[in-house]
Amino acid sequence: MKSLLELGEAVAVRRKERHLTQAELARQAGVTRELVARFEGGRVTEFGARKLLAVLAVLGLEMIFAEADASGSLDQLRRERGGV
Repeated sequence: MKSLLELGEAVAVRRKERHLTQAELARQAGVTRELVARFEGGRVTEFGARKLLAVLAVLGLEMIFAEADASGSLDQLRRERGGV
């Protein structure tokens, strides 16, 4: 995954597979339902590591690091943050 949007969409899919509401996920992860909704909808520019790890843990997911392909992921990050 290369963006918060893709990550949020994946979280939404997994949450639905687990038959959890946004409110249930939020409560178990210790975040607000509004934050979960904004994250899943691609409407956040930042999502802290602790919050992300908590959400992933509730969903039974973990992060695995892989080397990025050479398609300009730094450029993508700059675009997401509104830079040039």
